[in-house]
Amino acid sequence: MLKNQWPKPILGFCAYSGTGKTTLLAQLIPILRDRGIQVGVIKHAHHNFEIDREGKDSFRFRQAGATEVMLASSRRWVLLHENSEEADPDPGELLQRMNLDHLDLVLVEGFKHHMLPKIEIHRPSLGRDMMYPGLPGIIALASDETPSDNLDIPWLDLNHPEKIAEFIFEWMKT
Repeated sequence: MLKNQWPKPILGFCAYSGTGKTTLLAQLIPILRDRGIQVGVIKHAHHNFEIDREGKDSFRFRQAGATEVMLASSRRWVLLHENSEEADPDPGELLQRMNLDHLDLVLVEGFKHHMLPKIEIHRPSLGRDMMYPGLPGIIALASDETPSDNLDIPWLDLNHPEKIAEFIFEWMKT
């Protein structure tokens, strides 16, 4: 099983678009929190996503050329950083920007080509091939159907997020 090389456990989730990565993570986070695990998330987004909008001060500052803009209130803060390169950032580099003192686990959605331990989400009804074994780093397969082939990795029932959370909990101990 792929070992963690970061200061905190980092576990990716990979799947084709529309398979349910975000839905599964949204189910897993409260289950893990109920077990006392503080969870952070890194989500891969496509090219020119916006979290602020035209007319807002932060948008205007970025449009004016600011490389970083921080928005802060009494309830939350967010740092907007403009990348000078067109390449996707490395999840390990992004992890360094998170406050790891308050986290026990970081879940990563996407970044399937980066070398990190990950769970593949697969729905045979969508007609796509599994990424495993061709994609390195996959440590388990979460699917809504029992695979017909014998796997060299654990199969996790996608319809039972509690069992997937248990797998993650046990994986964190290794």
